[in-house]
Amino acid sequence: MHIHILGICGTFMGSLAVLAKELGHRVTGSDASVYPPMSTQLEAQGIELMQGYLPEHLQPAPDLVVIGNALSRGNPAVEYVLNQGLPYVSGPQWLADHVLQGRWVLGVAGTHGKTTTTSMLAWVLEHAGMSPGFLIGGVPQNFGVSARLGGTPFFVVEADEYDSAFFDKRSKFVHYRPRTAILNNLEFDHADIFPDLAAIERQFHHLVRTVPGEGLIIHPQAEEALARVIKMGCWTPVQTTGAGGQWQARLLSEDGSRFEVVFDGKVEGTVEWELTGQHNVANALATLVAARHVGVVPELGIAGLSSFKSVKRRMEKVAEVKGVTIYDDFAHHPTAIATTLDGLRKRVGDAPVIAVIEPRSNSMKLGAHRDGLPDSVVQADQVFWYAPANLGWDLAATVAGSKVPTQVCDSLESIIEGVKAHAVPGTQVVIMSNGGFGGLHGKLAEALAE
Repeated sequence: MHIHILGICGTFMGSLAVLAKELGHRVTGSDASVYPPMSTQLEAQGIELMQGYLPEHLQPAPDLVVIGNALSRGNPAVEYVLNQGLPYVSGPQWLADHVLQGRWVLGVAGTHGKTTTTSMLAWVLEHAGMSPGFLIGGVPQNFGVSARLGGTPFFVVEADEYDSAFFDKRSKFVHYRPRTAILNNLEFDHADIFPDLAAIERQFHHLVRTVPGEGLIIHPQAEEALARVIKMGCWTPVQTTGAGGQWQARLLSEDGSRFEVVFDGKVEGTVEWELTGQHNVANALATLVAARHVGVVPELGIAGLSSFKSVKRRMEKVAEVKGVTIYDDFAHHPTAIATTLDGLRKRVGDAPVIAVIEPRSNSMKLGAHRDGLPDSVVQADQVFWYAPANLGWDLAATVAGSKVPTQVCDSLESIIEGVKAHAVPGTQVVIMSNGGFGGLHGKLAEALAE
């Protein structure tokens, strides 16, 4: 079968393409912007990529068009599909029908940490010899690919609350029917499709409704929004993590790189790993509970976590030039920015930390999180904010009261000049964006090397 994917370079749709190819289909795809790491992965898989959304890309007609949720009515390719009566489906629906059917699905949902936790869980199952399939919204470094079918009934999927397609406004995760469901946390996000937090809680409850009575739901005890979701009705056993929960972590190092895992008061073992930050400790606890549900004893799960290497673009060290370390990080919500910088600060102590942030997500562009931005960067010593002309709100006014020395820039060149002026050997530079950021990482490394 020839499947053409519209929006193929999105992390979800790109992973879908990998699975379709593995199932033996001929896969092509088009996207408005084709950039790594997804473009590199797809080309390596022999998947033909086309720039833009031209109707010609759909000639001769493919057997099926999978339409990504970034596309809407008025898009030339979408209009061509509808006018020609070509068969089409959303990505989540295709995944549910052709990959997840009949499998033990482990779904990872939440505002933050989905990609990292899904990667951790897939790796812990792999380390335990369970050869899971997975679909992850990023590239886990332990695997080097974002998706695979796997060789057993187990399938780990990043369960996103974003909508499925222009013709299906339900959250993606309602298609997946997980038997094991991690609900990591819940805050207001995706202001482009949700009016308020209550609307997102309702979607999370739709997910809870699909988990079987013999399944398991895992969530942090202290998350009030998730407690409200469960109170709407729950027909599944629940296990809780974190403060007040059945599963807890005792930090042995302040940065979260060493901690004991405690279940019902009993120490199960110690995780020692490369990751930092309280958020990753929380992700680890949820991972261990989910893995235990499919038969991985905590001791084995802890050993798996200790060899986990994180995900590309999640505090990924991309360069070290003249003593200056550059990280690429996906953080694009004030909570994620704050927890990432806090983890780095605890690891590097008094070393200078420079944050470079692009408010690029749809919620950021709408200004939904702007009030939280000034306080999100308190662990940095210097912050460079990128304010492109089309941002739509006054970033400079928003961050003017920040306690941290701040510069708002309208070009990559001015960011590079600013970082060069402040970076000394030992400086840690974190570049935060949920996009390619114009290749800033490489350009900055080159500039520092001159």
